[in-house]
Amino acid sequence: MPGHPPGSSANAPDSLASNAMGTKDLVFTVLAALAPLTLIVAVAPLHFLKGGAAVPGGYLVAGVVMALFAVGFMTMSRYVRNAGAFYATISRGLGKPAGSGAAMLAVVAYNALQISTYGALGVYANETFKNYFHRDVPWWVFAIVGLVFVGWLGYRGIHTSARILGALLVLETAVLVVLAVYVLAKGGAGDWSAESFAPSRVFDPGNGAMFALVAGAFMGFEATAIFSEEARGGIRTVRRATYIAVAFIAVFYAFVTWVIVMAYGVDKIGPAAEADPVNLVVAVFDRYVPAPITEVMHILLLTSAFAALLALHNAANRYFYAMGREGLLPRALGRTHPRTKAPWTAGLVQTVLAAVAVVVFAVFGIDPYLGLLLWGSALGFLGIICLWAFCSLAIIRFLRRQAPQAGIFRTTIAPGLSFAALAVVLFLVLSNLPLLTGAGTTTNILIVGLGVAAVVAGVARALYLRARAPRLYAGLAQTSVDEPPAGRREPAIGNA
Repeated sequence: MPGHPPGSSANAPDSLASNAMGTKDLVFTVLAALAPLTLIVAVAPLHFLKGGAAVPGGYLVAGVVMALFAVGFMTMSRYVRNAGAFYATISRGLGKPAGSGAAMLAVVAYNALQISTYGALGVYANETFKNYFHRDVPWWVFAIVGLVFVGWLGYRGIHTSARILGALLVLETAVLVVLAVYVLAKGGAGDWSAESFAPSRVFDPGNGAMFALVAGAFMGFEATAIFSEEARGGIRTVRRATYIAVAFIAVFYAFVTWVIVMAYGVDKIGPAAEADPVNLVVAVFDRYVPAPITEVMHILLLTSAFAALLALHNAANRYFYAMGREGLLPRALGRTHPRTKAPWTAGLVQTVLAAVAVVVFAVFGIDPYLGLLLWGSALGFLGIICLWAFCSLAIIRFLRRQAPQAGIFRTTIAPGLSFAALAVVLFLVLSNLPLLTGAGTTTNILIVGLGVAAVVAGVARALYLRARAPRLYAGLAQTSVDEPPAGRREPAIGNA
């Protein structure tokens, strides 16, 4: 089998850098991919449009669902440590063909999310450049410049990326905290209320579309497991980082969106979002904070998009790398740089794919926001939700059979509840797909079709290997098993 299995020496050819990321690095990398400032300023208004004052409570509910998923996922991660996290988990729980299909879907989903973000970067950079320099530079120019920098930083290795992502995340989080302080200090709209968290408002039957959208705010938190081979301290670091990320997303987003509700008033936030969703949050900055801080916010929107691009680039690369290492994709993708240990061939391929997409959208004059950003995000969102759901099933099957000593809650109840909730979310997303994409039936069918095609291609590849290359097939998803804590015995874990 090409490459080396997880847990091999950091000095081995084509291995990732071991002990390269601590808890802080993992948390910053995952949260940077979620782009908190971009989400609050550019995406949350759509949440308010569909859920009104219930949005803050919606984040907490979604956080509970993600926490339930994380319980099973992190218990499973004790036995599965692989850069292709979804792939390895589903392979061990539901079989290698299903895992291979999940791997291809993950490759498509993470690349779609990463590439679509170039649309946001191009739009924000174009507007900022016009405001400061009064020149209308095409969006794709900024996208290409960002693409080059992202590719270069990915090539430099995860150490460099983690430091940059940490700094950018702190800055964009700080500006949101400053906004909250000013709104609270000035009393908001004078309508202080906890109505946003009232169950009767949050679980109103009309909030289905809101929950479909709010779930997207957590998209990518599971990427901590993608970097498990590079984590310092092993799976304990990954678990700690995952729970911190979920808690931060749920609590921080609920708090900031509640502050925005207070800035408008419980009964006025929905109509305000309907009247002007684009400037809903920007107007709060304009009304409550000094002008220089608002100017800084506009600059940080660019760095927020860039941080998301870099974090998603690294995540997509790890899937390419894992698939290449195991022979599901060309083996060249399983190579790493001898010095930085970065998956440089995977990074090059990902960069080329992004460049092709940007050029195609530019040549055909497709709107970078309404086209590239929304369509790509919808494809990525659908893929990630499906992977979450299938992971939940795989976790139940694997842990109940191989690690029942982990307890009924971790092996069955938590992943079972998360699967049920995620199935509902998937239904809501499909039902509201036109809202997510802003596109017609043909485009939506194409988006769903791409995801289905990826799964079919992955399953077909695994079946081909089983028939034509049984030794390679037998080596799929061979991941390391962490040693159990001292004084605790656990059974040997077999292969799926």
